[in-house]
Amino acid sequence: MTTTTLAILVPLLPFLGAAAGLLLGRRSPGLVRPLAVLPTLTALVLAVLVAVRQGGDRPVDAATELTPTGSVPVELALHIDGFAALVAVLVGVVASCVQIYSTGYLREDPRYPSYAALVSLFTSAMLLVVYSGDLMVLLVGWEIMGICSYFLVGHYWETPEARAASLKAFLVTKLGDVPFLIGLFALAVDAGSFRITTILAAVRDGGLDHPTLIALLLLAGVAGKSAQFPLHTWLPDAMAGPTPVSALIHAATMVAAGVYFVARLLPVFAASAAALVVLAVMAAVTMAGSALAALAQDDIKRVLAYSTIGQLGYMTGALAVGDRGAAVFHLLSHGAFKALLFLAAGVIIHAAGTNSLAAMSRMRGLRDRIPDAYWTMTVALLALAAMPPFSGFFSKEAVLGAAEHTATGHTASVPASAGWIVLVAGLLTALLTAAYATRLWLLAFHGKGTEAPDHGKQPVAMTAVLWVLAVPSLAFGLTVGVLPDWFDGHSLTPTLTTSVLGTGLALVGGLVTYGAWRHTTALAARVPMGAVAASPGGDAGQVESEAIASHAPAYGDVASAHDPADPGRLLLGPLHRHAAGGFRLDAVYTVLFVRPVQAAARLVRFLDREVVETYVRGAGTAPRWLGAAVRRAQTGNVQTYLSALLAGTVVLAVAAVLVATAGA
Repeated sequence: MTTTTLAILVPLLPFLGAAAGLLLGRRSPGLVRPLAVLPTLTALVLAVLVAVRQGGDRPVDAATELTPTGSVPVELALHIDGFAALVAVLVGVVASCVQIYSTGYLREDPRYPSYAALVSLFTSAMLLVVYSGDLMVLLVGWEIMGICSYFLVGHYWETPEARAASLKAFLVTKLGDVPFLIGLFALAVDAGSFRITTILAAVRDGGLDHPTLIALLLLAGVAGKSAQFPLHTWLPDAMAGPTPVSALIHAATMVAAGVYFVARLLPVFAASAAALVVLAVMAAVTMAGSALAALAQDDIKRVLAYSTIGQLGYMTGALAVGDRGAAVFHLLSHGAFKALLFLAAGVIIHAAGTNSLAAMSRMRGLRDRIPDAYWTMTVALLALAAMPPFSGFFSKEAVLGAAEHTATGHTASVPASAGWIVLVAGLLTALLTAAYATRLWLLAFHGKGTEAPDHGKQPVAMTAVLWVLAVPSLAFGLTVGVLPDWFDGHSLTPTLTTSVLGTGLALVGGLVTYGAWRHTTALAARVPMGAVAASPGGDAGQVESEAIASHAPAYGDVASAHDPADPGRLLLGPLHRHAAGGFRLDAVYTVLFVRPVQAAARLVRFLDREVVETYVRGAGTAPRWLGAAVRRAQTGNVQTYLSALLAGTVVLAVAAVLVATAGA
């Protein structure tokens, strides 16, 4: 079987699994889990075979024209280089782990068949994006992921929080997709094709007439899909969905698509120095702001959500300094340990049973009750904090090293200012990342909250997946010497300066947070904590669903308002209140955009009802009145008709006499 045939089957198998699951899931419940797991696992095996055959050598290209368009052609095309081959393997690994994990996590959920089918469709769409060699075909997968995220985030649609979160995710990403679509058309017009290889050739030949405009339009879509400032606000709220969905979205699909798109078309963005600076500023604000917000969250999933936003900022920062190898290296590394973090959080939600989903300030005694989650999450948090020798250290240092290389003027095609922006923000974020990772670990596993009821042993399908993902979280950094052969050949080995600075700042962040936790714990010992009601037992998905439903305030603003043992309050001081609410960006957007749009809608409604409809009603009223007047004359009385005829004859005779007299 040829490599092209294998590559076609990789996205096709999950799609067929999704279709079969939707058609047969209700009729044959016994087929639901095999249809969810087996096609995705098979796609993973085929993706590995494609990667082995591609081997980091020349890209695999194949295309056939979809249909004549009369202008720019649209083709069913594959373009598989080293980036695509490895990212497809990542998608397959994470999706397979999520499907296996979900068989235990949602074992009692009545909507599991539709959930599993949507996860398979989500996986297929991302694989289509990864392998596609034509931007129009890529756009199909891009938009399918958007609708899948809408349904999956709103899985617990009985709760207003889930409904609001799914709608927000859909609308915010669509807001970015509108300029993104315009940018794709502008790019195709300039290059004369939607084929990625043709576009890159046009860039090399200087064939783009509007590189800055095209790059900025495309960045709007990337900001929405990959949750970058200022279109990042949907991602923390998307935690209202099931935890395995969060793992899939944050680690391998949806948010990874934007970063991958820029990496694949990086020469288009590099053709505009202004676009690279804008990308660098966007990455810097995203990194630092999300890290501060993560340090103030009490819900464990929201901490991880803001963490994802910040780590994506590292990836876009690497792209801003022109090093897509470092960006995709961090994408692969982050995919492993972030999937592990979310899936371990699902185990914690089950074990803690808290009625605010997973409020860390209310956890107690979890270390001994869920050792699998404790040890694997410790590995993942060390990778997140970029501690050597864990995978996050190597990938994050590759980003910082690329930024330093650009800042010192060694990259002629990229402004040095972009390098300095990314480097300074990246070092600051390294400090903050270690701080919130340490805080999460301390509060989740060493907290002094209320003991939750023991819900029993976790399903093997859930705990086994944690250990599978722990392996790349720990050892993936060892591939640092091999990956350049799959990418652009640029070295990904950590440099001494950024390694010392980054690791030193991370250690400072972790130690300071630990000291603050010891101090606040001593204070909390003198402040009695209120009793915390626990959710009833059941499977993990049921616990999470009931947790969302029972949460009284708006889901997402779960700050530990009365928890004196939270080191984040001590570290952030007066900034904590603003960081806990995501710096009130939603309120700012409400004032700047939502209210003006609503006011404009009210004005349009007024004009439609009071002005336009007035003319419409008038056009109907005048004939109605005329008809009423005529109807009154139709009495059916012959004598009345003759009298009217006689009167009319007399009037006409008199008029004729007057006219004749006037003429004489």
